[in-house]
Amino acid sequence: MSRKKSLNVITLGCSKNLVDSERILGQLPAGKYRLSHDASGPADIVIINTCGFIRDAKEESIDTILEYVEAKKQGLVEKVLVTGCLSQRYKEALEKEVPEVDAWFGAREPDDLFDYLAHPYSTHSGKRFLTTPSHFAYLKIAEGCDRTCSFCAIPMIRGAFRSRTIESLVEEAHNLAAKGAKELLLVAQDLSYYGYDLERKPLLAPLLRELSKVQGIEWIRLHYAYPQKFPEEVIPIMANDPKICRYLDIPLQHINDDILKAMKRGHDRQGTLQLLEKFRKQIPGVALRTTLLVGFPGETRREFQELLDFVKLARFERLGVFTYSPEEGTTGYALGDPVPEKEKQRRADQLMELQAEISGALNEEKIGKTFKVLIDRTEGDYFIGRTEFDSPEVDNEVLVDKAPGIRIGNFVNVKINSATDFELFGTEIF
Repeated sequence: MSRKKSLNVITLGCSKNLVDSERILGQLPAGKYRLSHDASGPADIVIINTCGFIRDAKEESIDTILEYVEAKKQGLVEKVLVTGCLSQRYKEALEKEVPEVDAWFGAREPDDLFDYLAHPYSTHSGKRFLTTPSHFAYLKIAEGCDRTCSFCAIPMIRGAFRSRTIESLVEEAHNLAAKGAKELLLVAQDLSYYGYDLERKPLLAPLLRELSKVQGIEWIRLHYAYPQKFPEEVIPIMANDPKICRYLDIPLQHINDDILKAMKRGHDRQGTLQLLEKFRKQIPGVALRTTLLVGFPGETRREFQELLDFVKLARFERLGVFTYSPEEGTTGYALGDPVPEKEKQRRADQLMELQAEISGALNEEKIGKTFKVLIDRTEGDYFIGRTEFDSPEVDNEVLVDKAPGIRIGNFVNVKINSATDFELFGTEIF
């Protein structure tokens, strides 16, 4: 019998990329390869699934490629293959600049990667090699994007928006539940647009109703909903279905009308405030997560102050910030990059300092209350878990005193005893 080759997939970037890596690993024959994900050490084959969204992500991808090229020179790696968004976007230039890479494949070319490896690939296969803890999994409901945001290169990288059918997603949800998943995290570039390409109408609400029927799934979480034309029939489902987390990730990017117009976002300040008010009024206790972009061309201190005031008003439970980087091929590229990097970072830091204050105050309000917590892992003297208001890796965590009977992957009721800006501390109650 021939020796199994070791094959390691390195994933960079977002959770949507992670799902792609899991599909690659899931369709490779375990009888031929010893498969691993984000492993350190030598490997016969390394596949680097890159990100090409913004400058920092591109730099991380390049650094990782060069790291494994050096490992190849040292005899620690036999082949280095590169796929994903960076490769899709800059393949020809990268082939010339880094000839030591054995082969380059775009984000839209899984067939080519598998042809190179001499294995068939099916775009309809639900086979996945889960890299997350078995009790939660990401469910990518669509690919690509039809929006025309002036700062974003995703449509040119990933192509037009393509929804998966409800039937295929429900089937995959059943498969994930059979593997132990209790939480599904729905991801796409734009959840709000789901279904328009299939039936010329939003289908997110029907999808949620069908996924909610899957035995074993207890939490369904929504990530990356676009504010323009948000399917409002989803709101009562979030309010009334106990399986749909009262949590919504809705990247807004900005609040100033001139900046939003220059970003080609399709929504304005008034519409944004009205939508947030609907969420707050109609979904009691909802946790809203947003992402903001600072340093876009035209953002002076006046526009930034408006953004700060908006964050004070909205009091988002969760918030992330990234700084603008001009991306070739986008309509915003022609606007240049007039805001100095140091000023962009200062604005980002100021926003996150404000958010820490807001998060700390909201966490203080949770002291003495009891929450259902999903246990993710153990560290030191604590089990680490999350409430329905928190997504893995990006949001707050609950540190639960160790006690007999608590198990990773289980739900426990936890009374909150104390809090910091981004952590809750509690004990299990019965």
